[in-house]
Amino acid sequence: MSSALQTLSCLTLILLLWNQVPGLQGHEFRFGPCRVEGVVLPELWEAFRAVKRAVDAESCYLAHSLLKFYLDTVFKNYYSKIAKLKLIKEFSTLANNFIAITSKLQPSKDEDMLPISGSARRRFLLFRRAYKQMDTEAALVKAFGEVDILLTWMQKFYQL
Repeated sequence: MSSALQTLSCLTLILLLWNQVPGLQGHEFRFGPCRVEGVVLPELWEAFRAVKRAVDAESCYLAHSLLKFYLDTVFKNYYSKIAKLKLIKEFSTLANNFIAITSKLQPSKDEDMLPISGSARRRFLLFRRAYKQMDTEAALVKAFGEVDILLTWMQKFYQL
């Protein structure tokens, strides 16, 4: 189970128990005609931030692995096709930006991050296995054709 899922499960259990133990109830909130008792908003925010940090960290590891894969595998093997199309300047811009982003994305080496990095690693390995199962030329074309998906994901995720 990923660290984020474990944190979420723990949060659910805490909230369940919380409402059962006298003295641990929080504030009452009203949402229109609805009333909710036992909510301690600062603790909900802290739990959310912990889950978000784990998701952000996993995405950092995954983005780093994907960008390195594109640089080391896809771009390296697609260069001759780009040269024939006379798009070297554009291709270089793309590759150089991937290099710059990869150098700035420095996933933590902290032991606490091992479960998160392991989860990201497993997701990346699934991606790489699917790539390797394809015909080499088809895999290159498909991977290059999906750069827009990678860029869109990075743009949306890192604008949070």
